[in-house]
Amino acid sequence: MAYDVQVTFDSADPHTLADWWADALGWAVEPSDEAMIRDLVAKGHAAESDTKTHNGVLVWRVGAAIRHPDGRRILFQVVPESKAVKNRVHLDVRVGKENQEAELARLTAKGATLLHRAQQGPFAWITIADPEGNELCLT
Repeated sequence: MAYDVQVTFDSADPHTLADWWADALGWAVEPSDEAMIRDLVAKGHAAESDTKTHNGVLVWRVGAAIRHPDGRRILFQVVPESKAVKNRVHLDVRVGKENQEAELARLTAKGATLLHRAQQGPFAWITIADPEGNELCLT
């Protein structure tokens, strides 16, 4: 049996980080269903404190997701602690060797940090960190 997999990132600010990753990957931020949120709050199933406004839209405070057109999804969830050590899992973003430097420049201009460059035989990659310190590789 095969299962779907969702990658989840812990985050201090999931909506801002989801925006960054959506831009980085060319994916879409999942839209918020403001009517559903308001209805749940009105019926007492959720509190106003469970929500916030992000880019002028009412959203759930604790999470945001981005989605690829084929259905792959990445979730960003709020956690109280900040990132303290290196990731044990990271994403390799396959931009192509000819696009690595342009993507590095684009993403660092949007808040990424260059961590290091590496090569193994003919394969080269650039390791960067997103604005909250999560590592990813441009391959």
